[in-house]
Amino acid sequence: MFKIKLVCVGKLKEKYFSAAQAEYKKMLSRFADIQIMEVADEPLLKNGAGDDAALAAEAARIRPLLSGRVVACDIGGETMASEEFAAYIQSGMDAGAGEFCFVVGGSVGLSKEIKEKADLRLSFSRMTMPHRLFRIVLLEQVYRAYKIMNGETYHK
Repeated sequence: MFKIKLVCVGKLKEKYFSAAQAEYKKMLSRFADIQIMEVADEPLLKNGAGDDAALAAEAARIRPLLSGRVVACDIGGETMASEEFAAYIQSGMDAGAGEFCFVVGGSVGLSKEIKEKADLRLSFSRMTMPHRLFRIVLLEQVYRAYKIMNGETYHK
């Protein structure tokens, strides 16, 4: 079975986000083996000083978890329609990628190093979203992609 891994900085604290994540993980389980890995986020200073050190520390925790085709979720990345996203996943599967690894950064994003290691930098919007909400949006779009790839009716 194809593998989808989410590597996320930070933890879901709210029960309703955890419930939504569990629901999408359950729905996706018929299409792929879903793994969600959380790494600790670094405390940030209010003035932004130290953000680079925080990103470097988070990158050190992310790096060993990267595998397969890596997609860095980044506000400055490429945007795609849902159909294009489904085609991207399908092309990876067709090319023999056994796994997609989506990386979701914390409140200051991802380090330059992680972005450079990625096969794709993907933006869902130029708007900033809370990490915990974005994680649910990502899972929904992966689910939607599988429905599109299988010609199922959820998409419309």
